[in-house]
Amino acid sequence: MYQTPDQLVALNKANLETAMKFAGVALHGAERLLDVQLQAARTALADSVENARAIASAKDLQQLTALKTTLAQPSIEKATAYAKSVYDVTAATQAEFGKLLEEQVSEFNKQVVTALDRMVKTAPAGSEVGIAALKSGISAVNSAYDNMSKMAKQFTDTTRSNVEAATRQAANGAKKARKAA
Repeated sequence: MYQTPDQLVALNKANLETAMKFAGVALHGAERLLDVQLQAARTALADSVENARAIASAKDLQQLTALKTTLAQPSIEKATAYAKSVYDVTAATQAEFGKLLEEQVSEFNKQVVTALDRMVKTAPAGSEVGIAALKSGISAVNSAYDNMSKMAKQFTDTTRSNVEAATRQAANGAKKARKAA
């Protein structure tokens, strides 16, 4: 099928816009992840200074031993919160990529159906069966894609539930350990 220069220019423009959307999502995700990391680094530095002061102010071995437990528990909670934050950022970025990909697949499908419809109008008599088979194949591929998308979403939801459960469990364990100490 011959494409005019105007069609090629429009196609290149659309492809460039799509590439820019994907790059924008990637940069935004990296920016959010960097923010999480910087906040964690700031918190870790502040905690280290505070812990060093607490250790330096210990007057005997008994106070130093007591500090060990009280200093370790908040670190576990913060590490768990950091891991959850990183997961949340990556999951959100992945969801944005998935949305863009779905939009692209949908647009591609529309273009294929439009092209097939144009081919039907100019196709020789008797080719309807072949074109119908091609449309059926495209429909089957779309159905498989939809099923894979649903499975990926279920996997993401299950993973998110597991991460949240692990976060709650770690936080509860840290609280119980702190109460026991």
